[in-house]
Amino acid sequence: MTNPAISSITIVGGGTAGWMTAALLSKLLMGRYAITLIESEEIGTIGVGEATIPAIKIFNDMMEIDEAEFLKATQGTFKLGIEFVDWREKGHSYIHGFGKIGVDRLWLHTHQFWLKMFPKGGFRDFDSYSMCTAAARKGRFAPPDARRGPPMSDLDYAYHFDASLYARYLRSLSEKRGVKRIEGRITDVVLKAESGFIDKVVLQSGQAIGGDLFIDCSGMRGLLIGDALGVGYQDWSQWLLCDRAYAVPSANPTQITPYVTCTTRDAGWQWRIPLQHRTGNGYVHSSAYTSDQQAVDTLMSTLGGPALGDPRLIKFRPGKRHQTWEKNCVAIGLSAGFLEPLESTSIHLIQTGLLRLLSLFPGQGFHAADIREYNTYSDDEYRDIRDFIIAHYKITRRDDTPFWAYVKHMEVPETLQRKIDLFQSSARIFKRGAFELFREESWVQVLLGQGMWPDYDPNVDMMTEADIAGYLHDIEAVIGEHTDAMPRHEDYINRYCKAASL
Repeated sequence: MTNPAISSITIVGGGTAGWMTAALLSKLLMGRYAITLIESEEIGTIGVGEATIPAIKIFNDMMEIDEAEFLKATQGTFKLGIEFVDWREKGHSYIHGFGKIGVDRLWLHTHQFWLKMFPKGGFRDFDSYSMCTAAARKGRFAPPDARRGPPMSDLDYAYHFDASLYARYLRSLSEKRGVKRIEGRITDVVLKAESGFIDKVVLQSGQAIGGDLFIDCSGMRGLLIGDALGVGYQDWSQWLLCDRAYAVPSANPTQITPYVTCTTRDAGWQWRIPLQHRTGNGYVHSSAYTSDQQAVDTLMSTLGGPALGDPRLIKFRPGKRHQTWEKNCVAIGLSAGFLEPLESTSIHLIQTGLLRLLSLFPGQGFHAADIREYNTYSDDEYRDIRDFIIAHYKITRRDDTPFWAYVKHMEVPETLQRKIDLFQSSARIFKRGAFELFREESWVQVLLGQGMWPDYDPNVDMMTEADIAGYLHDIEAVIGEHTDAMPRHEDYINRYCKAASL
């Protein structure tokens, strides 16, 4: 055997990234490796209310997690999409919803027909052609039902939950499967002289912990990947201007919505994430365009309920490591890179990083080809998500503040400009590879929602306007009927997964 198995995995850092790593590896590797996680209670985690995308269900299924139990433990609610308020222009909102949009005709998608007919009058906004967006607008929720066929089978969903409670939940599962947790602050990282690989980490107490594979979940600092191994950072702040956020919880409003709300502010945007026990709020902003005090004042004056704490500052730098796997160290989570949470991709990037690691899992040889493939895929994934987020800023009619004027007129990456040009010409989107997270439905909803009005595919004219009108009105009617029959989001939670009071 030329590449014998390693025997030990050392995870540096807890939080969501660390405990997702420990939980998944301890579950899928079935005790073959000794897994140790080091974290310090002195070092806090970001731990705000977290929003996810539907792929989180894949992770939970792999973990054999009971959905209702998990939601009770994390004060979780359901998510059908993201509402964007004032992004196109003040007074306008749209929802980027999950699941399918309408029903295809010929080889063409619903938005192509809608683009032709909507200007003629008598048709609803594009939100009405997706089950998830229509249900979200009405505050309704039901899981997909394959037995009933479309549109009920087209539903898809994710979750909102308390990230700190999620980490605690996963820690319990991990420790039951043999993961060893060590409390302590790391003060030194010792490298092997001959290879530059990580040999061991040393705690403040003097205890040294070795390992074959080290996984850096230490957050934005990148204690292993950056400080010890010297891997540099690609800075994307020329396109993503926001570099900090203030976060604060508040009491829930009257309605717990089945969607996140992202509302623009003068120098960025504000999130609102509804949980069972509170609402998570945060103002993601650029320090070059507003002061800390102005940011705090903006956030605290726009909460949907009384604040339940003091605002907490989170500083970040948008971008990613040049390599997320270097020598015998893999960076997972914020140590690998940071993209603002506009499209709820943080946990997804943890998940895909772990699945990619499992598919390229090293032996003692730590072969360069495996590491290179991991890094190439990671680069592509981060850039795709980066471009999707930049599109929210670039495609806007707003230039009413210096921040919005800059992003509206800025040059964007060539990869994004190519997508914009293609969509403008014919309302078409094509995925370039398996790494691309966002499907055509996502790009269509965001680009239309942000205010682009492209030419439609000329083959739409193969159908008569009367036939197209009947087709669109049928979709509206069927979706309206089914969403009206769905239970209210809060009623579904109360019946299925109501958490005990904290």
